[in-house]
Amino acid sequence: MKNIIKLLITIAIFYFLFREINFVEFSKIIFNSHGGWIVVALIMQLISTYLAAYRWFKISQLLVFKEKLSFYVQSYFKGTFFNQVLPSSIGGDAVRIIDLTRKEYDKKDAFYGVFVDRVVGLVGLLVLNLLASLVFYGTFESDFSQLIIFIALVGIIGFSLLFQLHHLKFLANIKFLNLFVRLANRLNSLYASRLLLIQHISISVIVHLFSVLTMYGLSLALGLDLSFQTLLIAVPPVFLLTIVPISLAGWGVREGAMIGIFMLVGADQTKVLAMSILYGLLLILSALPGSYFWIKSKKTT
Repeated sequence: MKNIIKLLITIAIFYFLFREINFVEFSKIIFNSHGGWIVVALIMQLISTYLAAYRWFKISQLLVFKEKLSFYVQSYFKGTFFNQVLPSSIGGDAVRIIDLTRKEYDKKDAFYGVFVDRVVGLVGLLVLNLLASLVFYGTFESDFSQLIIFIALVGIIGFSLLFQLHHLKFLANIKFLNLFVRLANRLNSLYASRLLLIQHISISVIVHLFSVLTMYGLSLALGLDLSFQTLLIAVPPVFLLTIVPISLAGWGVREGAMIGIFMLVGADQTKVLAMSILYGLLLILSALPGSYFWIKSKKTT
C-alpha cells in the first residue's frame, strides 16, 4: 500500500510537470543530447557511489566490523540497486544491514554502522552546500541564498549538539529521545578523535561533489547554460528534498524541485526537466552493478 501511494504521488507530480512542458520540444532535447558528456556523467556517478561505499568502509573500521573494502562496495551497490530499481519494503539501508548480519554481526551494531554512515553523508551534503553558498554568494537572489545558508547551519549545528546529548542522562528515560542518546554515545566513542570525523565528513563532501559533477555533465550534454557554481548551490537542496520518502526513489520530487530552483536563475524549464530525468536514469544505470552483486550473493547463500 505504501508503494502504491508513492507511485500515485509520483504520477501526479509528473502529470502536473508535463502540463507545463512542450513534450515535442522535450523529446528533441533528449534525443539531441551529447552522448559523450552523458558517459562522462555516468562515470562521475559511479565514482560517487564507490566513494560513498569507501566512506562506509572507513566508518565500519572504527566499529566491530572486519570485512574488506570489496564487501562494502558490493553491499553499497546492492543497496543502491534496491533504492533505484526495486522500490520495495526493503530499502537500500536494510540491504546493507542484512549483509552485515549474514556475516554474523549483531543487528544493533549493523544498524548503527549504517545509520552513522547516513548521518555523516547528510552532514557532508550540508557542508558542501554551506561552503558553495558562502563562496559564491550572489549567484542566486539573497533571500534564497540566506535560506540555504540558514538550513545548512541549522543542520550542522544540530549534528554538533548531538554529541552533547550523552551529558543529559535523563533523556535516556524518554522513549522518543532514547535512540538519540544512544546514538550520541556511539558517536562520541566512535569519534573520540574529532580529526577522524572531519576526515569522514570530507569524504562525504567529495561524494556529493561528484554527484554535482554528474549533473554538470548532463547540463553540458543538453546545452543547458548553467555554471558549475550555480549547480553547487542548487543541487544539494534538491538532494535533501529527495530524502523525504513521498515518491518512488525521489522521482517527481527531484524534477519539481529542480525546475522550481533553476527558475530562479532563468534556466529553461524543459531542459531542466530533461536534465533531472536523465540524472534519474543515470542513477538506475549506475546501480546496475548492484544487481550482479545481489544475484551473486543469492547463489552463495
